[in-house]
Amino acid sequence: MVANPDRVLIFDTTLRDGEQSPGCSMTRPEKLRVARALAELGVDVIEAGFPAASRGDFESVQAVAREVQGPIICALARCNFEDIELAARALSDAPRHRLHVFLATSAIHRQYKLNMAQEEILRLCAAGVTRARELCADVEFSPEDASRTELEFLAQVIEVAIAAGATTVNIPDTVGYTVPDEFAELFRYLRKNVRGIEGVRLSVHCHDDLGMAVANSLTAVVAGARQIECTINGIGERAGNCSLEEVVMALKTRAAFFNVSTAINTSRLYPTSRLISSITGMPIPRNKAVVGENAFAHEAGIHQHGMLKHHSTYEILRPEDVGLSRSHLVLGKHSGRHAFRERVSALGFELDELEFNRVFEEFKALADKKKELFDGDIEALVLRSEGCASGPWTLIELATEARSNCPARALVLLTHSDGRSVELSASGDGPVDAAFKAIAAATGIAVVLRKFEVHAVSEGEDAQGEARVYVEYNHKTYRGASVSTNIVESGTRAFLEVINRIELAQAGARVREERSATTPAATTPA
Repeated sequence: MVANPDRVLIFDTTLRDGEQSPGCSMTRPEKLRVARALAELGVDVIEAGFPAASRGDFESVQAVAREVQGPIICALARCNFEDIELAARALSDAPRHRLHVFLATSAIHRQYKLNMAQEEILRLCAAGVTRARELCADVEFSPEDASRTELEFLAQVIEVAIAAGATTVNIPDTVGYTVPDEFAELFRYLRKNVRGIEGVRLSVHCHDDLGMAVANSLTAVVAGARQIECTINGIGERAGNCSLEEVVMALKTRAAFFNVSTAINTSRLYPTSRLISSITGMPIPRNKAVVGENAFAHEAGIHQHGMLKHHSTYEILRPEDVGLSRSHLVLGKHSGRHAFRERVSALGFELDELEFNRVFEEFKALADKKKELFDGDIEALVLRSEGCASGPWTLIELATEARSNCPARALVLLTHSDGRSVELSASGDGPVDAAFKAIAAATGIAVVLRKFEVHAVSEGEDAQGEARVYVEYNHKTYRGASVSTNIVESGTRAFLEVINRIELAQAGARVREERSATTPAATTPA
């Protein structure tokens, strides 16, 4: 039996399914930052990755298992011994860990992906879950593409998984195909026809291809699911996953209807959402439910009039409940350390003394440039301080010149961690293009620019601009971001961050090659 039938576990897969969203791959330090933020948010389970996917994925899962306390740390594995044993090794240092084993079950997957008959699926399921249970007391089984699997066969597979030792059974809507009424009927069918199902926790994992991931997940809760698999900002494969912040706030806001609760500290939703956006480079749509810029904005006169009378006339959520401050103008150049620390804390960020001192110095420098500082400015400073890719290259000086009907010119002075200092100039279609070309020439790393975008992070004519740069290098996509009141400088620093990521990745690859050359079992990331 489920220990507490009134409690819904939140299983966060931002680091696994979320990272599979195009352009959202993360470095190991970034994954650790996200995992720590998820622990502070209060998620019950962190799916840290898919160790068999690559050596880097194995090492990232291993790092999260070693360093992040609180939640259950989970790793994904296909239903074969090699994957399962690899995942178990990656998780071995976690005090609380789970093996998540999956196997496709739908007719279309059996025919075109696996080329297997139903009997072979049942045999693999039994063997895989049994092996996982030998290595870990907490085992989750997922019949991939469950929502398109024949009901009788799905019930058979789940019954086999439970008999083999699965403690959680997840029902995935892998391609976002189902609709609420149909999904509820699926859960009712399984609860009625699967022997032993009352002794396991039912979970749900929905994709958003038809825009119903949150609705389908909530329907599953009504039908008996007591774990929701979701991601911050709903990122994930294709159209994404069930959005954690939306499903959690739906359960909280409509608690009288659902009669269940979660352990999520909802005041951490907004800062965690911003952190994921900053790391992945995926902007949050202005009209995004719960954490979007317009979620608590009111422009229509009749709405504003109602809000002045009482917030509940047009707001079913309070901004403070999700960690969003109501205040706009907060600090200026005369503000002291105490006021700044209070504002940072109110926005949901926790900085150690070294980080705080660095951010405070940047705040004072920015306050000399801007008349008014908004919450968005403070958030940008903190996120930039936490997330910038340090070294090996550092921008010391940037000078640009642009005139109409003439090519723009840029001069950059860079230093390298090995002691080099390089000064180069280049011309381009504009100052940003010229600066990019100068940096590429100075570092010797030629990339293909795929996207360059800028948006304001706060209000006013002197607002900071956040630049995001996406490039392709050796068939891989890299991204960089930076914030400044000077758009050219912001873009240049974002481009240099990309160069640093590429050079660091190359250095890491060389280290792994050297390690492999001296390790007998070099093919297994153990």
